[in-house]
Amino acid sequence: MFTTITAILAASAATVSAVAVPRGAGKSGSASVTPHEQYSSSIGVLGCLINTNRVAYWPMGVDCDNICVKVTNGDRSLHLLKIDQSGGAYDISYDAWNYLGFGEGAQQDPHTGGGIDMTYEFVDASECSDLLHDGKLPLSASNSMNYVASCMSEPNSWVNKNHELINMADPLCKYGYDEVCTLDLSKSNQPSCPHTLGAQVAYSGKGVTNIAYGTGKTEAAQ
Repeated sequence: MFTTITAILAASAATVSAVAVPRGAGKSGSASVTPHEQYSSSIGVLGCLINTNRVAYWPMGVDCDNICVKVTNGDRSLHLLKIDQSGGAYDISYDAWNYLGFGEGAQQDPHTGGGIDMTYEFVDASECSDLLHDGKLPLSASNSMNYVASCMSEPNSWVNKNHELINMADPLCKYGYDEVCTLDLSKSNQPSCPHTLGAQVAYSGKGVTNIAYGTGKTEAAQ
């Protein structure tokens, strides 16, 4: 069920994992930015432990350093977590798009529409620390191993030094336990958790909510 981390690390020594290669943009630029309603993370970041209203869903893959992007429209700016890869659009969380475009959050004054021309700049990940979980990137212990292994092959990368593995099975936090797991490759190729790794037990804590496009109402993520 779980990929062997040792094998991934060996493969990473020969070629950089596709999930870690940025595509289609440099450190800064401009783009037509569109709203994104449903939270997701291609690398398994747990939505219940971060600010899901401050996420960027962009065409390039997620690497191990450039996960914090500053997006600006006129005199308004926000820092966003770049933790998902879109199919081609420069999407950001609906609430962030609404604020940058119109000056109010999506719950206070919801707007609809398409792309708005904005500028962006990838900045040091520490500038997004308030969006994280105690300053760390919380990842699914059972379903983020490809990404974790690619970052372990870059020992000086920000993610390698600043991630934590949590025993939840999915980014929407529907199954598992809010508990930190450890990874000691000298003992095992899988994380060690207080409960069974990847347990399909309904999570009893706070779930992930989305802000519905056009209405501003909060809804449980599906």
